[in-house]
Formats: sequence, C-alpha cells, structure tokens
Amino acid sequence: MNRTVCILLAALGALAQPAAASESACETHAFEGSNFTVCAFDSRRDELRLVWTTPSGTALRGFDKLADGLGTDRVRVRFAMNAGMFEEDGKPLGLYVEGGVVRRPLNMRSGGGNFYLKPNGAFLLRRDGTLGVETSDALTNEPAAPLYATQSGPMLVIDNAFNPNIAADGPSHNIRNGVGLRDAHTALFAISDEPVSFGRLARLFRDELGCRNALYFDGTISSAWIPAERRMDVAKPLGPMVVVLARP
Repeated sequence: MNRTVCILLAALGALAQPAAASESACETHAFEGSNFTVCAFDSRRDELRLVWTTPSGTALRGFDKLADGLGTDRVRVRFAMNAGMFEEDGKPLGLYVEGGVVRRPLNMRSGGGNFYLKPNGAFLLRRDGTLGVETSDALTNEPAAPLYATQSGPMLVIDNAFNPNIAADGPSHNIRNGVGLRDAHTALFAISDEPVSFGRLARLFRDELGCRNALYFDGTISSAWIPAERRMDVAKPLGPMVVVLARP
C-alpha cells in the first residue's frame, strides 16, 4: 500500500471517530483568581443521561464502573460529573428521574447540611429536549415527569439573583461543582480546580458564564471524567452522575 493511500485511510478513519475522541466539550475559565473547568451540553447536539446504578440495581459509585456499564457507548463520552447529593449507600437524597422513570421522589423536607439550604432545586431534561434548573417549589408545577432530573442544593442563582442564604465569600472552601442554565437548550457544568466558596461558584455562573439559574451539586467529592483530556478523577464514592455523549 503506497504512502498516499495510507494517509487517505488515516484521514477517513479520523473523520469516522466520534466527537468525544478528538475534541473536548470542556475549557478552563480563570475567575476571581481561581481556575474552573467548564463543560457545555447542548441538547440539540449531544445526548445526556443521568446514571446511578447498574441494570441490576447496584450503585455504580464511580466513573470506572460507569465506563464499564456504558459498553460500546463509552467511546462517545464527552464528559461526566457527579450530579447531586446522596445518602451513604449512594442513593440520591432527593428527586431522581432516569429515562422518564421517577426512581426517587421530590424531597421537600427541612434539615441540616447543604442539600437543605433553601431554596434547593433540580436540574432536568424534559421530554421535548428543553432544560431546566428550577427551585424545588417550582418543580411541583411541572406538567409531567421529565426525561431526567436530579435534585440537589442549594440553588446558587435564581432568576439572575444570588441565593440570599449564601455568603459572598464564606469561610468554607472546597472543590465544588454545579450546573447553570444559559438557555433552554444549553447547560454549563462547572467544577473548580481548587477550593472555592459557594459565593465564588455562584458568581462564576452568573457573571462569567451568563447563567440566570444555577444549582450546586456537591463539594469535596466533586469529580469529572473528560476522555478527550485523559482525565478521570478518583475521589470518594459518588452517587448519581451525569454523562454527556456525542450523538452517533
């Protein structure tokens, strides 16, 4: 086989590779002296899933098991992150909807910890492809169960205003992550590359990323899997995870 044919076959092979194999959906944002990794999901372009367990019901608890469970779809992964707070066994603490099936109900209780720092809320992908980041109270007005949803807390940004119960730069600093809504089809998932406060993460979403609504996912255990960057964080065991895949 001559060199020209080899080059042509190699080029065709590269074109046939899924987007996840050659381009990253994520980029670094420097904001207020801290670095963040921000990954974009467009529901018109890519596919999103929330994943918690294997088909047999065993909690996955990490990206390695998530990758195994995806099988051949693994090559289409653009990124994944932890996506909502959970109990010790990995069970979602609040609303969790997967493939249109409500596996955990909406949690409207009060209590201690970040999940119960009100208002809390949920990220959702509706059946028509539109996205939402809504307070838990607003979720009661959804006409039908979405395709995917995960409840967490607190809300960071609500209708372009900061959650009044979050300090501008409080003493608690951790690796943190969350999701913000840029428009009806675009969500931005952000994870800090160093410990930050709730307030700084909230300002990142509103002032840097232009999100009118944003939700906190977690801290300390916050992790990302970005195949194009050869990144797979290994932290403490995870609960629900969001994974975005290039459409085949």
